[in-house]
Amino acid sequence: QVQVVESGGGLVQSGGSLRLSCVHSGSTFAVYRMAWYRQAPGKQREQVANINSVGDTYYVDSVKGRFTISADNDRNTGYLQMNTLKSEDTAVYYCNVEYYGDYNPSGYWGQGTQVTVSS
Repeated sequence: QVQVVESGGGLVQSGGSLRLSCVHSGSTFAVYRMAWYRQAPGKQREQVANINSVGDTYYVDSVKGRFTISADNDRNTGYLQMNTLKSEDTAVYYCNVEYYGDYNPSGYWGQGTQVTVSS
């Protein structure tokens, strides 16, 4: 059974930094893509960033230049480095992992980690 666990959230002042981690386990397939999503109260979940198996990355415009996604597939771990945090970054952050050859179209989700940025 695949498990995805996020950590690293917390309370930080505006302008501060946090690094989120995503550890996944239980799959025999190679990672196709890892993504970070967030959901703020009263808003829809949005994709913040993703990284594929060859290292191509995507960022939503609102975090470009501030967030960096990375993955260490040997350690089944991904990261989201978040710098220059703003109050609008406050949300629950979720990690999603997709694997080659695993016919799960939505990938696997963690339970989320809360990020709160105080102004």
